[in-house]
Amino acid sequence: MSPDQVHLIRKSFAELSRHDHVAALVFYRRLFEIDPTLRPLFVGDIEQQAKKLIDMLAALISMLERPVGLDMELRAMGARHADYGVKDEHYATVGGALIDMLSEVLGNKFTPAAREAWLALYGAVEATMKRGAADAEAAKKASS
Repeated sequence: MSPDQVHLIRKSFAELSRHDHVAALVFYRRLFEIDPTLRPLFVGDIEQQAKKLIDMLAALISMLERPVGLDMELRAMGARHADYGVKDEHYATVGGALIDMLSEVLGNKFTPAAREAWLALYGAVEATMKRGAADAEAAKKASS
């Protein structure tokens, strides 16, 4: 990701943070509209899950200039999500729901350039989390 894309992500997330609770609920509404079969993966209170989503986005964005730490965190997150039942094919659905949420909540402030920046970020997040899940699965098979 370019420095301009990082700036656009930070700027749009700052705006999103002013509506963080609504944004997170919009995300989950959209996620379950796209794929209702994902709902059982979220066993806790959706309000708590909504807070976790925003906190996780904030943490990831805060680490954009620390690629090694970000890579380690995303790989660990991928392994955890695999344990929750997340499959590789779910990532595209989550990415679509994220972009839809950003568009709905930010409106005209979600410019084409900001969209491209978020798509680049999510693509990197998805790839790294999938690697973490695959590594964890390989380690489990090797130890059994």
